[in-house]
Amino acid sequence: MNPIFVFSTDCKLDNWQVIDDIVMGGLSNGQLILNSDGNGVFKGNVSIENNGGFSSIQLNLEGVETANNQIIELQLKGDGSSFQFRIKAAKYDRHSYVYDFKTTGKWEKILIPLKDMFPSFRGYTLNIPNFDQLSIERIGFLKASKKNSAFQLEIKSIALSNQL
Repeated sequence: MNPIFVFSTDCKLDNWQVIDDIVMGGLSNGQLILNSDGNGVFKGNVSIENNGGFSSIQLNLEGVETANNQIIELQLKGDGSSFQFRIKAAKYDRHSYVYDFKTTGKWEKILIPLKDMFPSFRGYTLNIPNFDQLSIERIGFLKASKKNSAFQLEIKSIALSNQL
């Protein structure tokens, strides 16, 4: 396993960015904090007011090579709702490669084959191949909803692996 980001009581969250639908006039609000266990907690409220409906967090990377590791491994505990994991091959790409997953409300390991991550831009699937790049320059999580709702996703680690 090749760690991309491991949350801990002494890790810094300074480089993580929160991006909410406020950039489009929406009213959603999210935040990323460390809890007493050292886990990252992405939480907040999604509001559909003013055509909103999403909150996200993202982290730019220095180009994490994917050649020998074709699986993203997430250790997390959600609130029972669905989230999206997002990556970019180049941080300035307009599109992301995304994977939707539903949480169980318990700690779990989510395994995402990179080849199953499909290209998306502003919620629309693009007609280009799924992820087949040699590195990742951005990772993130998105919470989207078509109704007003609170959310919480507790994250231990994000890693690359070569085994399902």
